[in-house]
Amino acid sequence: MDKKERILIVDDEKIVRESLFHWFEEEDYDVDTAEDGETALNKYEKEKFDLLLVDMKMPGMSGLDLLSKIKAIDKDALIILITAFASVPTAITALKNGAYDYVTKPVDPDELAHLVKKALEQRALKIENIQLKENIDEIIKPDNLIGESFQMKKIYELVHTVARTDTTVMIRGESGTGKELVAKAIHINSSRKYFPIIPVNCGALAESLLESELFGHEKGAFTGAQFKRKGKFEMADRGTIFLDEIGSISLKMQIELLRVIETKQFNRVGGNELIKSDFRVIIATNEPLEELVKAGKFREDLYYRLNVFTIVIPPLRERRDDIPLLANFFINKFSRVMNKPVKSVSKEAMDFLINYDWPGNVRELENAIERAMVVGKTNLIIVDDLPFHVSSNSFGLDGDAKSLSAMEKKYIQKILNENNWNISKTAQELEIDRVTLYNKINKYGLRKAEY
Repeated sequence: MDKKERILIVDDEKIVRESLFHWFEEEDYDVDTAEDGETALNKYEKEKFDLLLVDMKMPGMSGLDLLSKIKAIDKDALIILITAFASVPTAITALKNGAYDYVTKPVDPDELAHLVKKALEQRALKIENIQLKENIDEIIKPDNLIGESFQMKKIYELVHTVARTDTTVMIRGESGTGKELVAKAIHINSSRKYFPIIPVNCGALAESLLESELFGHEKGAFTGAQFKRKGKFEMADRGTIFLDEIGSISLKMQIELLRVIETKQFNRVGGNELIKSDFRVIIATNEPLEELVKAGKFREDLYYRLNVFTIVIPPLRERRDDIPLLANFFINKFSRVMNKPVKSVSKEAMDFLINYDWPGNVRELENAIERAMVVGKTNLIIVDDLPFHVSSNSFGLDGDAKSLSAMEKKYIQKILNENNWNISKTAQELEIDRVTLYNKINKYGLRKAEY
């Protein structure tokens, strides 16, 4: 059974209180009364009422005073004023102060009942819309942000918590874990979602280019600057700027970055006009910034300015439960793009995917599924379709060296040798970052052959 809506009738005239009480009780409302403003205020503080009918003119606390006090307690309180005809200008003032509406004496019960019903229906619709909006906001995620493991559920909780604020967020994680996806999740669940999120890969640009990229430039500011150009901070006005690989920027740029984050003001390169922009900052790093601070490569004041709220994304090898979900998501994605009837992964291939260490994380898994669907001949992905599948004949593995670690070691050694130990090129082919490659080399004790 639906709970009855509660009405509080506040009037110093007993006959009016009793008449309205019986009228609305017959209309199936839960009704209570108060003979003055003080009594009504005490009842409202202790109990919950959906609507109040308040006489404008009462001894002691007037209806206007009661309106102000209740609105201070609950800005969404629903109040209808009852006033004598001569007090209509005052009632209009009350509407400006938050009253829902007013009726004049003598009160027409049918008119008042209709007004009360309309007010309560609008209130219920408003509450329903707010709840619906909150429920929708809770589940908005970028398509590729997949996972039901406890680690990912914790990340969703953190995203939900911080998205509703303007707090600066630092996202940590290995290359390929989906740091930009988490940044997008924060943005699209925030009040800034109707404005853009502007990504900047700080590690991909030289210092001179990065300055122009972030702050923009005026025409003629440097050779090749034929037009005035807005920078990323300006483009992110009322939205979010996402600074990836933040640890790679120079000390000079760190000073500029600290200033613009603190003041939300900057000049275009070659310009004198002070540009203002209202942006939120989300940064990402796969480097230990604390170590860079100790080494004097990253400013301590900037570090503390950025490290307000941290989200750490675990590598894929630490949330293996999510691998089948991710694999099936990418299969569905590429089957539509390629128009191929591939629907699933064989048990052996899935076991291989789950047990593989994924040095390139989710990005590597996506590339592996895409490659498998390109080379696959049936509607089922098998082990031989996977790009990192290593047979004993491929690299001369003996019968005792068929473990995943042995296969990985041999494969990395092979790619290193093919590239004459060019670390950058090898890391690119393996789709991992240089730090991860160095860690693998140290882990397996790999050495360049000497001739």
